[in-house]
Amino acid sequence: MNKNRLMWASRRGMLELDLILQPFVENSYDSLEEDDQLRFEALLEREDQQLFMWLMKREQPTDPDTQRIVQIIHDNHGKSS
Repeated sequence: MNKNRLMWASRRGMLELDLILQPFVENSYDSLEEDDQLRFEALLEREDQQLFMWLMKREQPTDPDTQRIVQIIHDNHGKSS
């Protein structure tokens, strides 16, 4: 997925998600390995409420691939502020 489409897909219905996902695309996505980029793209297909629970650390994903990309997002959040 190209960067413009990723930025558009990262705009969600919740400000909290926008503040995490959009900076991640801008600052960290390009440096991910291809498999992790694909994990991120798959993550964007999830419902906002589920993303919110994972990204706000209220729940853990059960799928290992989803766990990996959520952890990468957490690790990178705030680094490039």
